[in-house]
Amino acid sequence: MSSKMTMQEAINEAKRCLNCSKPLCRGGCPIEHNIPEFVRALSEGNIGSAYATIAERSNLPAICGRVCAHEKQCEANCILVKKNSPIPIGSLEMFIADFAHEHGLNPLPPSTGKRGKVAVIGSGPAGLTVAGDLAKMDFAVTIFEGQSEPGGVLLFGIPDFRLAKDVVRREIEILQKLGVEIITDKLIGPDMTVDTIFEQGFDAIFMGTGTALPKILDIPGKDLSGIITATYFLRVVVLSDAGKLDKKEVFMHENDNVVVIGAGNVAIDAARTAIRRGAGTVTVLYHKTAEEMSCLPSEYNAALKEGIQFKFLQQPLGYLNRKQMRALTNMRDRATADDETALAGLLVQNIIKDADGRFIETGGQEIVPCDFVILAVGQRPAARIVSTTKGIKVDDRGFVITKERPYGMTTRAGVFSSGDVVHGPKTVVLAMKASKKVAAGIAQYIDAKKLLSECE
Repeated sequence: MSSKMTMQEAINEAKRCLNCSKPLCRGGCPIEHNIPEFVRALSEGNIGSAYATIAERSNLPAICGRVCAHEKQCEANCILVKKNSPIPIGSLEMFIADFAHEHGLNPLPPSTGKRGKVAVIGSGPAGLTVAGDLAKMDFAVTIFEGQSEPGGVLLFGIPDFRLAKDVVRREIEILQKLGVEIITDKLIGPDMTVDTIFEQGFDAIFMGTGTALPKILDIPGKDLSGIITATYFLRVVVLSDAGKLDKKEVFMHENDNVVVIGAGNVAIDAARTAIRRGAGTVTVLYHKTAEEMSCLPSEYNAALKEGIQFKFLQQPLGYLNRKQMRALTNMRDRATADDETALAGLLVQNIIKDADGRFIETGGQEIVPCDFVILAVGQRPAARIVSTTKGIKVDDRGFVITKERPYGMTTRAGVFSSGDVVHGPKTVVLAMKASKKVAAGIAQYIDAKKLLSECE
């Protein structure tokens, strides 16, 4: 289904909904959207009511409509999937959100801020969700963002062809209309600490800082030029395209043979971005099978259509410079000054999956020629907030430890967290799911705190 639906197409699709007595689609939605209600309102042509219903549960509908894994969640649970024609819930959500923007629909009044004061650190999906939910509950919310513009991974980590930047900016503007204040260029840790934020009169603090530090492969040749992490690559492409960074900072050259290591959504985003920037070839290398990739099937299929190649059951053993490649492959190109510092290939181990599902390093080794490698092998949290704050415990991997009651509170009273910094890298909507529960936990904590104060 095209993302650019006409009103008649959207209404016709909505009319196909069977109005099930037990709507399985809603159970498949991580944030429990009232899907039947907004689809019914759309089928009647009442888009204002449909948008109001969506706004009750989601602060980012135009974003979710574009990047959520609908084929694995709500649409996968639609009863019509048995006939291979599920309601295109994601496209309908996108249509409603876009229509609301184009016609200036604002279903919710701004927060009075009377219920309490909350600071939110980070403006990615988790931070924006908590901020929006608390504003709807009449809290005064201030977001502190370390970058020059809010949006986090939504702005700097998802390519424009999947999520246009103006869509992110307009969703953030809607939150600002709810009364959410956003302060940019304020890095918590170096510029401010949790303690100094509390000193400004905030009742609670939410940390939604994500996983800022990408992992690397600790294999021979890791210091060669031409190796970059996917998150950095995607970020510099956004900044370069916006004219905020010299295009040379992207490092990849036209006609480069590119290898992407990893097979999650970030890896596929990086691979498809490399194709768009003129790579000669792009190959995704993964140590397991196609069935075990964590990326969305739709993204995998899109990558195949764009000419991206996939090599499965191969484990990188080491990066090779030009001198090593010349010795191993009988290359006959001329020696240059950067023979020992420039990437020219990747040595990989072939793997076999046996009948018991075990991965066995056998089948010999192989050399994959390449000029540029993009690493997408996972991320971990930065420690700048935890290291400058007493009382916040993390696990042995650096992820923040939180409580079930009040939901999302760290080991320091009044400081809450969720999203990737707690659960590890997940999808946008899963970060939103946990963050909605944390917003309720923050409200519960502040209400209890104020009640105790009044009793005393």
